[in-house]
Amino acid sequence: MESTQQEPPQNMPLPLAGIRVLELGHNIMGPACGLILADLGAEVYKVERPDQGDDTRRLQGFGAGFFTCFNRNKKSLAIDLKDERGRALFLRLVEQADVLIENFAPGTVDRLGIGVDVCRRRNPGLIFCALKGFMPGPYAHRPALDEVVQMMAGLAYMTGPSGKPMRAGASVTDILSGGFGAIGILAALLQRRQTGRGQVVQASLFESVAFLMGQHMAGAAVSGQAPPPMPERERTWSVYELFATGDGQQVFIGLTSDRHWQRFCTAFNYLDWTEDARLATNQGRIEARPWLHPALQQRLLRLTKAELMALAERAGIPFAPVNRPIDLWADPHLHASGGLAETAMPDGGHVGLPKLPLRLDNRTFDLRLQPPAVGEGAADILHLAGLAEEELQRLIEAGVVVTGPVRPT
Repeated sequence: MESTQQEPPQNMPLPLAGIRVLELGHNIMGPACGLILADLGAEVYKVERPDQGDDTRRLQGFGAGFFTCFNRNKKSLAIDLKDERGRALFLRLVEQADVLIENFAPGTVDRLGIGVDVCRRRNPGLIFCALKGFMPGPYAHRPALDEVVQMMAGLAYMTGPSGKPMRAGASVTDILSGGFGAIGILAALLQRRQTGRGQVVQASLFESVAFLMGQHMAGAAVSGQAPPPMPERERTWSVYELFATGDGQQVFIGLTSDRHWQRFCTAFNYLDWTEDARLATNQGRIEARPWLHPALQQRLLRLTKAELMALAERAGIPFAPVNRPIDLWADPHLHASGGLAETAMPDGGHVGLPKLPLRLDNRTFDLRLQPPAVGEGAADILHLAGLAEEELQRLIEAGVVVTGPVRPT
């Protein structure tokens, strides 16, 4: 069947062009929300301290790449919100914004004098997105982290073996809840066209993980049994696991139908198994697992990783090597599909980072602005506050505002 995909018209505006966003975000949840909007074309200003900027600029270890990863296509508004002059300036800018995102600790924006009531009085059309650890309720006052809510909502229990709960290997909860925040913002923008008024959008870490656990909750209700951790789950498919190869590597193989099994055996020249009545059905192969899997592992040990993957590709079955995140830099599919954006690092180098996993009419959402220096791009919004040049200069000299260098992308 012929593809109906069409290339987008040249110079077509991005979907969120003209939408102005103030992002009071730190770490991952708020910046991830802002990143989605920025990639889709919104003008996003990351609000940060004028002295050293956001803390994620200086994180090491696990957090070393947070700023680089989640702040492309944004500008930096470096402003001291603890200074009365900075707060007054910020509220003038709120009047010019469509969206405000914040993921500070509970009560922080109110203590700063820029809470939802204050901001929406200044701008009734403002969409105020509050990203927190918990929705309103008994836990709302608690501080939360990705790992905390993974433990609380059952994701860590499902990921590790019994007695050894394990957090997922990426900040899935922060990114997911930031994504839900972006969805809520888009819905509120759409509704604002009808009402002319903004809304308060709320998304949270704990409830996002609970949403992920819905499939297991439903499974328990249907089966009457609590689901075991994933490493100990009852197999639905006869072949669905990692296998070692002869060169010391591992490849996952998942055969989820009898057709997969037949194609697998044909491509790998295991013709004796295609004629074995015990292996004709998925259920038969599950019952044969005690002898089938050791035998299959022994046969696959005769192959290298590359040989196994070539045969699996030929057979048209699900398979995957066990890659590390850094292996994605050389992934041929990501390169062919244009899935990586060359992003500037703090040391002046560049690194390919994944774009939004999204296309509209085959249009990808590319890097337009590198992660900003502190205050870089602030001049583009500060003029909207109606400041006289002398007044702005006094704020800069007092360290209340920083306007950073302009860098080419």
